[in-house]
Amino acid sequence: MNTYEAEVAAGQRFEFGRNWEHFLEILDDRRIEAAKQSLKDYLELERLDGKTFLDAGSGSGLFSLAAKMLGASVRSFDFDPHSVACTQELKRRYFPDDDAWRVDQGSVLDRDYLNSLGTFDIVYSWGVLHHTGNMDAALDNVAALVKRGGKLYIAIYNDQGGASRRWLAVKKLYNQAFHQLKKAIVIVVFGFFTARAVLVDLFRFQNPLRRGKTSASSTRGMDRWRDCVDWVGGYPFEVAKPEHILNVYRKHGFELVRLKTCAGSLGCNEYVFIQKHLS
Repeated sequence: MNTYEAEVAAGQRFEFGRNWEHFLEILDDRRIEAAKQSLKDYLELERLDGKTFLDAGSGSGLFSLAAKMLGASVRSFDFDPHSVACTQELKRRYFPDDDAWRVDQGSVLDRDYLNSLGTFDIVYSWGVLHHTGNMDAALDNVAALVKRGGKLYIAIYNDQGGASRRWLAVKKLYNQAFHQLKKAIVIVVFGFFTARAVLVDLFRFQNPLRRGKTSASSTRGMDRWRDCVDWVGGYPFEVAKPEHILNVYRKHGFELVRLKTCAGSLGCNEYVFIQKHLS
């Protein structure tokens, strides 16, 4: 039994790739276009022709696919073998014979593997580094993968203090529970947040139906249910305040060019940095 399988069996790691296998069943052109637009908006680039793009923790493979469709040469990797399989499946569907997209199994904590990759114009790691079991090491490790003048685009769970610790307990419970209880936990959480969002909108005299069109899931091409499964089950789990992330990358010679916080609530803060001064 390898490290990944042992951690899953012990309830110490969520099987992200199993979740993304279901997501690929509903992936369509609309979701792909939303993912492409998300990359263009945050990277402030209309095309990625001539750019090298590293997807560190590729998950479903959607954003590797989006980058490839925008013209980039793509390298994708993930620690989860099922996530690797999802990314390989998207390559098979859309770019089966393209040597400019390579998919590996690897860990962002494996320095030897990372050293073998070289450096990239764009390093993308959305909602990944806080699930490694050693977030600070992962934050440091991806810094060395960005070329001078290149961009680093990451998203990290916001530190909410006590609320984050309570969510950690929920995630531990989920990963140690039997299958039917896991499903029940997700249904309860999904129902709670959906009902709360509807009540907030009604209180503000806003149309609750608009939320599905403007949520983070929809604007990135993702799916609210699959995102909820990921949120409830996502373990290991760490969080960080924006100032911590800024301090980490300042010491690596990065300059912040874009920041979107979740305004102190649940979810990820998104950061785009540019490498200005290689150490």
